[in-house]
Amino acid sequence: MRLAHLFAACASLVGASCSGFFESKVETTPDAAMNTLHAFRATSLDGRDVDLAQYKGKVLLIVNTASECGFTPQYAGLQKLHDGYASRGFEVLGFPSNEFGGQEPGEAGEIAAFCSQNYGVTFPMFAKSKTKAGEGQSPVYAWLGAATGKLPAWNFGKYLVGKDGRAISFYASNVKPDDKELVAAIEKALAAP
Repeated sequence: MRLAHLFAACASLVGASCSGFFESKVETTPDAAMNTLHAFRATSLDGRDVDLAQYKGKVLLIVNTASECGFTPQYAGLQKLHDGYASRGFEVLGFPSNEFGGQEPGEAGEIAAFCSQNYGVTFPMFAKSKTKAGEGQSPVYAWLGAATGKLPAWNFGKYLVGKDGRAISFYASNVKPDDKELVAAIEKALAAP
């Protein structure tokens, strides 16, 4: 009898820990949630300074990417989303990260070549970024985490950002680019004024 209770308790703990495996919670602050993505700048993969205000009026899907991950094939789906909705004001923005399993070890040129040659990526890619909370965290990811209460716990976490630059929702790594819920949310955001 005791053994059965022990197994039940362990199963409960494993289920609880796996349910949030691809996301981690962060505290939100009112000030952080009031800002918009358009207030930030980021460095492109080719080293240019990019004012994210240039994306005003567009719906964005911001993704922390990696070239050597089990989720790397999602690049194909992300490119398909980007192509399919670009004419309606949608863009995918990729932010490579080497934080999870060391799965993005390459330099900028290697990352660009890998994405282009293997997946035909044409959506904007940015310099490697630290997504985890703490010293050196990308200001973009600090804001996304504060605005949604969630940070990626692995590669290919996705944030949907509306035309107004406000974060709408977070999708964990295991949510594929063609997921019905994600696609419906993109279409809803595109239909919003």
